[in-house]
Amino acid sequence: MGRKKKEIIDVMMTEARDRRLMNHVPDPTRQRSGSDRRDNKENDRSKPQFARYAGQRYVVDLDVLFSVGKGKPVKAHCGNLSQTGMMLDLPEDYDINTLEKDERLKLNFKLRPGVLQEGAEKHYRIGSKVVRILPATHQVAIQFDKALYQERAKVEDQVLFTVAVTFLFICTLVIMLMRVESINNFAEQALLYGYSILAAAFLLSRYLFGMLYRVVDVDPDYTPGVTIIIPCFNEETWIRRTILSCVDQDYPVDKLEFIIVDDGSSDNSVQVITDTINDLCREGKRFHMEDRIRFFQQRYNQGKREAMGLGIRNARTELIAFVDSDSFLEPDAIRNLVQPLKDPKTGGVAGRTDVANTYTNHLTKMQSVRYYISFRIMKAAEATFDSVMCLSGPLSCYRLSYVQEVFEPWLHQKFLGQKATFGDDRSLTNFIVKKYRTYYQDTAICSTIVPNRHKQFLKQQMRWKRSWLRESLKAGAFIWKKEPMMSFFFYLGLLVPLIAPLIVLYNLVYIPVTHHVFPTTFLLGLLLMALMMSFTQLILKKSRLWIYGIVFCLYYELLLLWQMPWAWFTFWVSNWGTRGKGKTRQTILEEQREKEQQNPVVAEQPQTA
Repeated sequence: MGRKKKEIIDVMMTEARDRRLMNHVPDPTRQRSGSDRRDNKENDRSKPQFARYAGQRYVVDLDVLFSVGKGKPVKAHCGNLSQTGMMLDLPEDYDINTLEKDERLKLNFKLRPGVLQEGAEKHYRIGSKVVRILPATHQVAIQFDKALYQERAKVEDQVLFTVAVTFLFICTLVIMLMRVESINNFAEQALLYGYSILAAAFLLSRYLFGMLYRVVDVDPDYTPGVTIIIPCFNEETWIRRTILSCVDQDYPVDKLEFIIVDDGSSDNSVQVITDTINDLCREGKRFHMEDRIRFFQQRYNQGKREAMGLGIRNARTELIAFVDSDSFLEPDAIRNLVQPLKDPKTGGVAGRTDVANTYTNHLTKMQSVRYYISFRIMKAAEATFDSVMCLSGPLSCYRLSYVQEVFEPWLHQKFLGQKATFGDDRSLTNFIVKKYRTYYQDTAICSTIVPNRHKQFLKQQMRWKRSWLRESLKAGAFIWKKEPMMSFFFYLGLLVPLIAPLIVLYNLVYIPVTHHVFPTTFLLGLLLMALMMSFTQLILKKSRLWIYGIVFCLYYELLLLWQMPWAWFTFWVSNWGTRGKGKTRQTILEEQREKEQQNPVVAEQPQTA
């Protein structure tokens, strides 16, 4: 028997349970503000976006040294922490009666990565005051003099920023000089040097246009009706958190509805969904949850596209938003996401996806950097031309009437005679972008769970490459009709990765073997690309994970790049690679349908207990 795989526990922030499930929802009866965890004291664009909700509390296991005046430090425990304060569990032998409200304390503690938002990990020595004393539980509530995000080492940040900008400029300059050499030697090897020129042009254009990108500012009066659709399959671990994050939005109650579709889950997802809806309905009649949330079950697993389609058929609002069942929205995600759709020519918008389990291991850290660059640079560059080519599944929004125009062709899409069974979001984007604008809104943020094992990650990437190739070929048939520069870079972005494996083999194998020349120039080019990713991450996000940009580029060249040739010859395959032992997903679905003779869909509205 084989050895059982050791379980990998994801490292991620855990929100502290609150007696209210909808802290950020505006109360239509005005019994409470609904936004008591905001930090709006400063209108400062340099603040991280999560600072709007700096009072959000998270579960931690933290030792804290505190002292009163010049007294001896006392060791306490913190199990509840936010950017603005903490709850301290005092030692049993400490006389809590010696503390008074507004008492000044000095705190000394160290945050490990993953406890709070990225960048909070450091050693803190900060001032604070007592705001509440709880003798019954031997606890005191503490408020920091400054929020933790304000305690970042500004001098260190400025030095890192300056170094990153300098090196990014140097990398760009060196790449351009190397391309001048390619132009001079073009006649000798037109194909090779032509590729290097085009690849450099594509890369530099992405960073240039990505830097020029601007978000659409929030118009507080623009709050169109939105139906959030959550397709779910075997996601009992995360689906409750996903639903609660979608419901707990700083958005008018009468403008936001929810549809959850279970796609024939074989785990406990249905029970978790039902319990969550019941809990939400008990929260209070003033939020009208019974009328705003609907739950549909598909009796057997038909695929994400069918689940999305069921949600689309039942949507009742101007806009529809899709959220993956393992993705979690920030409280202002929907308010930000809808803003580009104020333009009636815009058909869809993608939000930004961060990695929720960033600090689990090296693989997830690497993906965190890759995700940020993919959205903040690559999608942002496409948004410059109003043509984002993939409105990603974790968080996207469409105008319902435009989706209805293409609904049947999208739902029943076939490729080379087989029903398309993955790449559903990229496919829907293709249908929309053909006629309408698509945009990217960097301030609409969600976080998602990424694979924490290499085998799982490589299977995911294989699916993505197949769907990318299939949908890119389809888009190539019409994209030339759009803005000329955008079209040029689209075809360039299709060509460069397609032939990259051949170029790598030529430079790293053929040239050294036949000409006995070490590929210094080519390796230098790869290093420069890696450095550009890392330094951009450092500049824009001020992240200490920037080094993983280099790690990802090495991982890509060693493993991910070589999936592309396999995708060339298997891009029509509909096997997900994660189940069925070689059967295509279509075969699995046909077998399930043969076993299931009843109505394939059950519409269900759980009632409050």
